[in-house]
Amino acid sequence: MKPAIQALALAGSLLLSTPGWAHDPKDHAHAVPATGVDAQAQPAVAVVERFSKALQAGDLDGVRTLLADDVLVLESGGAERSREEYLGHHARADAAFLREAHVQVKQRVARAEGSLAWVGTESELHTTKDDKPLTLLSTETMVLRKVGADWRIVHIHWSSRPKKQVSK
Repeated sequence: MKPAIQALALAGSLLLSTPGWAHDPKDHAHAVPATGVDAQAQPAVAVVERFSKALQAGDLDGVRTLLADDVLVLESGGAERSREEYLGHHARADAAFLREAHVQVKQRVARAEGSLAWVGTESELHTTKDDKPLTLLSTETMVLRKVGADWRIVHIHWSSRPKKQVSK
């Protein structure tokens, strides 16, 4: 089995074993969220944070060093199946978007077992569109594999939607 497939299979089993995941969007506001970062996952979380900072800064060389060659990036219904494909396509647009956005991490959960880890992050992204303020609710899952002493990102899944404005 390919390493990226193994990582996704482990991440799926770890996600299913974590309490607090609600499936109905109406339940999210009332669900008790799964929180916390396992001590073993701290180094993987540090890699995710470095990746996010590098992407927001437009440092694509920094992004490159943190991605596995065979990374699978899922975003907006599309897929990029390697580091070079991602860097050659959406990375520049992602960096340009994030450069103008304020990212506020709201929740983070991370687990590690052996040479695999996953990091789930919920954020609010504050930006503008057509000169109007826009807030996006964003979810991100990253799966990492330990390569020697270093963690590398083998899978990214991003999803976002506009935050509904509360009427007064």
